Parts: sequence; C-alpha cells; structure tokens
Amino acid sequence: MTYQSINPDTGKLLKSFEHLSEVQLETELAAANACFQTWKQKIYVEHAFIVNKAAALMHAHVDDFAKLATQDMGKRIDEERGEVKFSADIPAYYAEHADHAESFLAPTKPHPKAGQAQMENSPLGVLFCVEPWNFPYYQPARVAWPQPMAANVLRVKHATCVPQCAIAFERLLLDAGAPIGAYSNLFVSYEQPDRVFDDPRIKGVALTGSLAARHEVAARAGQNMKKSTMELGGTDAFIVLDDADLDKPIPWAVRGRMCNAGQTCCAAKRFIVVETVADKFLAKFRTALEALKPGDPMIEATTHSLLPTEDALVELLAQVDAAVMGGARWPMGGKRVDRPGWFMQTTILTDIKPGNPAFRDAFFGPVVSFFRVKDEAAAVTLANDSYFGLGGSVWTEDEARGRRVASQVDTLMLVNKKLVRSGHFAAPA
Repeated sequence: MTYQSINPDTGKLLKSFEHLSEVQLETELAAANACFQTWKQKIYVEHAFIVNKAAALMHAHVDDFAKLATQDMGKRIDEERGEVKFSADIPAYYAEHADHAESFLAPTKPHPKAGQAQMENSPLGVLFCVEPWNFPYYQPARVAWPQPMAANVLRVKHATCVPQCAIAFERLLLDAGAPIGAYSNLFVSYEQPDRVFDDPRIKGVALTGSLAARHEVAARAGQNMKKSTMELGGTDAFIVLDDADLDKPIPWAVRGRMCNAGQTCCAAKRFIVVETVADKFLAKFRTALEALKPGDPMIEATTHSLLPTEDALVELLAQVDAAVMGGARWPMGGKRVDRPGWFMQTTILTDIKPGNPAFRDAFFGPVVSFFRVKDEAAAVTLANDSYFGLGGSVWTEDEARGRRVASQVDTLMLVNKKLVRSGHFAAPA
C-alpha cells in the first residue's frame, strides 16, 4: 500500500510515504497501550485543556490546513476552509462541556435502593479507526475529539491519498500537548490492518467507508469479539412534492448534490419528484448544474471540483456505464471532463428501474439519480426502497404535509423544507 500525495488538478506527485515496518507497528501499539495506562488517570479538565488548545490552533491556521487538503484530494478551497472551521468547532464543544462529561460519566446507582451497588463508566482503551479521504480533517475529528475526553487513545489508518492531512492532524494534537501515544496515524500496508484488528491491546474498531470495507472490518472485529461502529454512506432522498415552488429548492439541490464534488455520505443523491412538476424541476436543475465550471480548486471562482484519484474517477465512470447498459438514460454528462485533472462531468441519470445497478448503488461523485413518481405515497415508497438511511429532505409549501411525509421515511434525519421558512426535525431512525 503506497501513501501518496498527488495533486488531483495537475497529477503531480507531491510526497510519498512508506508503510510501517512490523517493528514500527509494534512500537506504535506498545506506545498506545502505555499511554492509556497513564492517560486514563487524568481528570477531565486536563483532557479538556489539550482538546481546547487543539481547537484554537486549528482555528488559527485555517488556511494552512485547507490548502494542504486541497492539494491532497482536490476539494475546492472555500469548501475546505469550511471543513477546517467545522472540525475545529467540534473539540471546542467537548472542551466547553468537560464538566458535564465528567458528571455524565460519573458512577451512578442503578436504583435508589441499590445499597452499595453502583454503575461505573470506564474507558475502553486503545481504539483503531479507519477513515476515508472525503473529509480529511472532519472524519478523524469526529473520533479524535470525544474519545480523548473519555480517556481512550487512538490509532488511525487514514486514506492513502491524504497522507499530508493525516500527518498534519496528528501534529495538531502533539502541538496542543497530547502525550506521545494518545493519537497516532498509522501508514499500514494492505496486510497490517488484520494484525491491528487481532491485537489484544486494540479494544474497539471504527470504520467510515464502503460496503466492501464493511464486510472485511466487521468480520475481523467479530472474530475478535471487539466492539465496532460503522458509518457506510447513504443514498439520501430529496423529495419534491407537487406544491413546491421550484425556484426555491434548486440552489439546495445543487449544493446538496455537488458539495465536495458529490463525495459526501449524507449528500442528496436520489431526487424523487412528483410527476406533475418533474419536467419543470429537471429543466431548472439541469440549467443550474450546467453553470458549474471546473477549474483549479485553489481558485475561489471554481465551482466544480475534482475526484481525489484516477481510480476513483474510473470507478465512477464504470458505474455510470453500467447504469446506462441497464437501461438508464443520461440527458447530461456521463464522461470525464476534457481537461487535465480528475474531473467528472456533472451527470444526470433518469429512467432508473428496479434491477438496474443504479437503483441500489450509491454514486460517490457528481452523479444525480432522478426519479419521477406518481404521487406522495409513491415518493415515500421509493425513498424507503434503499439499503441506506442517513438523511434526506422533503420540499413542500405545506409544513404539516412535509412533517407527515418525513415521518414515513425510514432514515435517521429528515429536513422538512417549507419554502417560505424552514423547519428542522429528526424523524425516527
């Protein structure tokens, strides 16, 4: 496994890193275990001081972190600045609520009459996290900030195409005063993750990634009877009902699908539109998408960014070809952009029927799956006909109607957009 920083806009190799030797990997695991023995003895305020300082450092160097990520994986610079700021806000939250965390995790009695019995919350120990490229700071931040507050320590295998981001994030914690061993990035080979999963010093595993990765990680964690958490993406539904004012959801449709070139787990991916307004919505949506222009992601005027690697682009093109072979139409896009860099044309797929691989697949890139349905009931049925369930939205002028439809969709979180004002609420998972 080669860890390389290659500029997606130019194809230029910036830096390359060798994977760890077996001796180096053992040193990392031993350091993590040793750190945990002392780290778990610290009080929450000591953890909070380090986490809070990390947040301050990240806020102070937004441009430095953002430019590094844009070089590594091609996200537009203004979007990447937003990711850095958001990632920095997460540790600030946990540090601010350190006292609450200490109270929340304090021993409690299971029952007022339980006598001397009490329930205790203890840190697990060393956790191993496998992270993707699409949000090179936010993804590790989601685990790197709360887990140290609970006195766990982390070993992280980041994506092979963002090694500079991985190193910068590790350095951030060290600069904030984290002890050696509290957090470390592992440049492991293809074979070494199994060695980490199997190691008795590793007490838990977390994955953000693909379905294929899920099978491997979940199986290995299960064999070792270790706790595991998995976040595997989504095919979020963007439901447009027949009473929607179509000028208002279009900017959100573009943003929801095209943020980070479509490489977002909770992005809008399936656009489900009631047939009486479907043609008008599709025409407006296409016009808005055609206005996006590819270019250097370091330039703020660029509105269409890249995929991180040639392999990612080729895989996405193959998915689109398979969808077309399966009967889908593509009124827009479907090819790579005719210019240097790993750009995919913004693509719209229509006429996607059950049995077509595109009916189930999640497209991790600038590909719109467009579905027209007879009515509200059909929209709900199609929205629920998915392997995934992260989020979604309902667009209507009738807020009560939006709430009713949202409550029928089986997903973790739905946004009801009344197109005069908006209301946000979480639907049942």
